[in-house]
Amino acid sequence: MKIFPILLAAIVIAGCTQQPDYDVIIRNGNIYDGSGNKPYKSDIGIKGDTIAAIGNLSSSKGKTEIDVIGMAVSPGFINMLSWANVSLIQDGKSQSDIRQGVTSEIMGEGWSMGPLNEKMKQEEIELQGDIKYDIEWTTLGEYLEYLEKKGVSCNVGSFVGAGTVRINVLGYEDRAPNKEELESMKQLVRDAMKEGALGVGSSLIYAPNFYADTEELIELCKAASEYDGIYISHIRSEGNKLLEAADELILISREADIPSEIYHLKAAGESNWNKLDSLIKKITRARNEGLKITADMYTYTAGETGLDATMPPWVQEGGFKEWKKKLQDPQIRKLVMKEMRTPTDKWENFFIAAGSPENIILVGFKADSLKYLTGKTLLEVSKLREKSPEETAIDLVIDDDSRVETVYFLMSEENVKKNISLPWVSFGSDEGSLAPEGVFLKSNPHPRAYGNFARLLGKYVRDEKIIPLEEAIRKLTSFPAENLKLKKRGKLQTGYYADIVIFNPEIIKDNATYEKPHQYSEGVEHVFVNGIQVLRNGEHTGKMPGSVLRGSGWKGNK
Repeated sequence: MKIFPILLAAIVIAGCTQQPDYDVIIRNGNIYDGSGNKPYKSDIGIKGDTIAAIGNLSSSKGKTEIDVIGMAVSPGFINMLSWANVSLIQDGKSQSDIRQGVTSEIMGEGWSMGPLNEKMKQEEIELQGDIKYDIEWTTLGEYLEYLEKKGVSCNVGSFVGAGTVRINVLGYEDRAPNKEELESMKQLVRDAMKEGALGVGSSLIYAPNFYADTEELIELCKAASEYDGIYISHIRSEGNKLLEAADELILISREADIPSEIYHLKAAGESNWNKLDSLIKKITRARNEGLKITADMYTYTAGETGLDATMPPWVQEGGFKEWKKKLQDPQIRKLVMKEMRTPTDKWENFFIAAGSPENIILVGFKADSLKYLTGKTLLEVSKLREKSPEETAIDLVIDDDSRVETVYFLMSEENVKKNISLPWVSFGSDEGSLAPEGVFLKSNPHPRAYGNFARLLGKYVRDEKIIPLEEAIRKLTSFPAENLKLKKRGKLQTGYYADIVIFNPEIIKDNATYEKPHQYSEGVEHVFVNGIQVLRNGEHTGKMPGSVLRGSGWKGNK
């Protein structure tokens, strides 16, 4: 057959201008697919927001191609306990987490950004610290859509807070709801579930969550269970009544027919460290009985909360303004100080659990006049003020017009390692997602804001070999995705969303410390969220392709 020169030239030109097969091809990666299986070497092709192919793509072309030979390629990590709800309003780039490979932030530990009534909105505005923002939403679903529309680099999802629902109906009163009030609370949960809430989250050591009894929580969880949600809880005690608190969560799970998770699994306070084995046996027994009980954790021996965790819940009834007012009453002050230093199993006393005011670090102040105290221990500040640590804590709450963000050293390193090894434990930072710039530098976060996930993969996986890398990645990806019932997330699999992290397992590590927490981790090179590259060669691209992650109750199209 004779081919004319013009036709031959056309064929050659067509071959040279072949359209790319994929938007992105990631070549020569060590693929950790999220299943917990051993890695294998392969390529990944991305089209739009989806993983379109996994295999040998040597004959294919991509608009963008990245050779990642020697690197680990895994699904994006899921932060099971994120407090990025405000930090993402300030800066949607989510840098401290994105630079660790986190592509999804899950919020809602006891409080959520909706549903809010007008009084709650006003209170929230009055209590704002360094980050100021208008509240342009009412429901939880509207808040999540606000973030998506504003632009965020990560995916966002949330539980509806049991405390938020309670405040909506009962305010800050220490009492049980009546039948009508309880039904109103349940309806708020149903409404949130229909908008895509992942379930109900509680935080039972803090007022007003503390005021809820077990029956109230069961009823709220029954409402969430109607929409295939889950219950997740900072249980009523992580210290003196740890085992009893776990019993309550297990009972709620059984009675409401709902999967349940324990936030930041721990045994707090040295006198309670030996209870962890009994707690693990209790949870394992419940799991063997068929209950879906899981947990998450952060990779540090210190937690962070506020000075409210050093004071009894009764003095906090009525909300912050009432708490502050009561603390200025000489008789109440005297009684509060006595209870702060008295061992008890009636409430969770972090003043005692920390062992010493030397183990309590003050990290976040609202008032500029007090920011010079950031990073000092409560003991140091009490000496500066020539007052007892108890009275100093009370004065700081009053002077700062806030609960004062505080780090407490509560756990043992041995128990941290033990928890990491448990197959039913995932990971959460219990922090915002920040950047070492601007308004974020006005306070010190817990170093877990910058290092929680890198610390797992560097210190505990590579250096101390507590679990294999493939198991750590499973616990960061497919395991939490399955617990949350997220569709097409958590695995490197064709047809799944292209949330992908590429890191060097030989160098990944955390750099943040308690003294200098505003330091990025290192070792993560590339991150994709919904097919868009948000981290390239370790630097943020400025892209914000994050979307809302919705629970099973939502009947929309995503």
